[in-house]
Amino acid sequence: MSQQLQDIEKVLKSHKLSNEDYTHIKKILGREPNLVEIGIFSAMWSEHCSYKSSKVHLSGFPTKAPWVIQGPGENAGVIDIGGGYAAVFKMESHNHPSFIEPYQGAATGVGGIMRDVFTMGARPIANLNALRFGNVLNDDKISAHQRYLVRGVVEGIGGYGNCMGVPTIGGETSFDECYNGNILVNAFTLGLAKSDEIFYGRADGIGNPVIYVGAKTGRDGLGGAVMSSDSFTEESKSLRPTVQVGDPFTEKLLLEACLELFKTEHVVGIQDMGAAGLTSSSFEMAGRSGSGMIMHLDRIPAREEGMTPYEFMLSESQERMLLCAKKGSESEIIKIFEKWDLDVAVVGEVTATGKMELFWHGERVAEVPVDPVSEEAPVLNRPMSRPAYLDKIADVTIDDFERVSNKEAFSKLTKSMEVVDKSWIYTQYDSMVQTNTIKKGGMLDASVIRVKENGKALAMSADCNVRYCYIDPKAGAAAAVIESGRNVAMSGARPLAITDCLNFGNPENPEVMWQFAESCLGIKEACLELTTPVIGGNVSLYNETNGVSVFPTPSIATVGVNDDANKVLMSSFQGEGNTLYLVGESNSEFGGSLYMKEICGAVAGKIPVIDYENELALWDLVIEANKKGMLESAKDVSSGGVAITLAKMAAVSGFGCDVRMPVNDERDIFAESMSRAIIEVKQENCADFESMAGILPNHKIGIVGGDSIIINNLEMSMEELKDNYFNTFKRVIERDI
Repeated sequence: MSQQLQDIEKVLKSHKLSNEDYTHIKKILGREPNLVEIGIFSAMWSEHCSYKSSKVHLSGFPTKAPWVIQGPGENAGVIDIGGGYAAVFKMESHNHPSFIEPYQGAATGVGGIMRDVFTMGARPIANLNALRFGNVLNDDKISAHQRYLVRGVVEGIGGYGNCMGVPTIGGETSFDECYNGNILVNAFTLGLAKSDEIFYGRADGIGNPVIYVGAKTGRDGLGGAVMSSDSFTEESKSLRPTVQVGDPFTEKLLLEACLELFKTEHVVGIQDMGAAGLTSSSFEMAGRSGSGMIMHLDRIPAREEGMTPYEFMLSESQERMLLCAKKGSESEIIKIFEKWDLDVAVVGEVTATGKMELFWHGERVAEVPVDPVSEEAPVLNRPMSRPAYLDKIADVTIDDFERVSNKEAFSKLTKSMEVVDKSWIYTQYDSMVQTNTIKKGGMLDASVIRVKENGKALAMSADCNVRYCYIDPKAGAAAAVIESGRNVAMSGARPLAITDCLNFGNPENPEVMWQFAESCLGIKEACLELTTPVIGGNVSLYNETNGVSVFPTPSIATVGVNDDANKVLMSSFQGEGNTLYLVGESNSEFGGSLYMKEICGAVAGKIPVIDYENELALWDLVIEANKKGMLESAKDVSSGGVAITLAKMAAVSGFGCDVRMPVNDERDIFAESMSRAIIEVKQENCADFESMAGILPNHKIGIVGGDSIIINNLEMSMEELKDNYFNTFKRVIERDI
């Protein structure tokens, strides 16, 4: 074993371990740890890997349903979509790396989430992303840097996904000053597998070989998991070496090699090397099986000379997997990976000791019991307190601000960075590769992909209104689940499950911890009420710079199934003369609204009322009416209210509209009452639709057509609307080029 550590206080500080942690480690080992062991505990007990601040609040998430094959705890969640097939999906964050090095940070985020999915035996068939940036509008250094980050992140996502041949079919991008110091990059991948051919990250069977496959290991990404478990300061700009470097061409080979391997009987378990690299993958595989493992680190393919056991265990080099194979199958596995020009090496075996034993040229350099590393990781019940700011903003209304004409408000909102078309982003992504995409980025609401194997379609949407989460974290998180599900339902698909990415500030701040706990309660409540269980996800804390935390941002991605790929419902106008209905109850609800942010300059008020019964009734109406062929299009009413919903439907379709919406105050066309949708129906189907809507509030508000958009006393030419909607984003983001 290595020598005893010198200057232990300095070692602990650099590994972000406390003296209490050190005492606990000595108790687990029964002796002083060496540097390799300190590194292992540091990574596995980091916030990023152990969820030590969040674990107490995540328990109780609804995770089961008849269609759930695999819930949280594996590389990705799995749901049964019928016809012998399963959807495998997950969303993860790559926030800290993307802020430091936007191209590689975003690219390796995409690569990592794709590995999580194909590790389960699924071929990735769709990517989404949820991106948050700071203010990009000004001429100062902050906005210039944010525009640089947008360009780098988008290029990284596109570069990696396009090389992999996996379509990026949608997502969302929003902007707020709270992200000036910490952008958020959340990546989602969905894969397809046969429902009885799912693979798991386990190391079973005493004596079975442990095999390393993929790219060689280098020093890139060292300390990445620990870096992502702390706040940013001015010194954080020197953290570039902790960001991994991706190679999508190697990943493509790894994907194909793994899928070929999965057709054999050789695999017992397989695990992606993500955060904390070889450490997390080996400990997780052994931990799930209650086994031990011997690994010979000198057998690991190295990209750099003079690498140490510590560096091999903690490197986060990309495009690597660890697999447990059936004894005797080594040569067949080696043959497959060598055929795909990938590194492959038998590096160890499964044991019955319950310990991770690491050797370096025959010398034992670490011996750590597996279970305590995960089972005894610190679980912190951090102090919580309701933020003081909530009392100051709760009673604010739009009447506290100078009144603005609807014409002026509409003009400004149709140019809002949240509203405008992001084709500058999504045209850099290949959305049509694999030829299954039915609804892609820019077509509004959920994205949809055809499953040729069973004739169905999968709809997916990633959503979070961060203003709602700021003014009411519990209801805001619930609203994110609701909107993500509503977007899926508006495409005619039945929402089945969610994955989440919970992005928050510094958990050592009691107000942030309260926001996190409340958001978890909101997700639990909404998922129970809507029967959309959580089947996996990710927590990203310490999104804070110089003491300023981001708004609570629980990004939610919902996946749903449409039983007929030929009956996917669009979200923009489909034909002149069609009738438009507003379904759902409208009230003067502006708390956390886009109107209040853009027109009044405030994020304040009370969140619109949530009514799960009305929400489900709306979903059922659209899904069932669509099955009967009654509907032409459906779009949920959310940010910007009815006015901005109609503006988007008009701009994307090229058709104008003439609408009369009943209101108490003329500004109510921008109000954001929930559980509402604009439904387009052919004239001959109106009577049947109204009959089917039953007691749900529904108003016939106008017709599609014309060369302008008219809403009550407001009118804008289609030419002006399309210029605002389609050209604003490019003008802003390319300002420095």
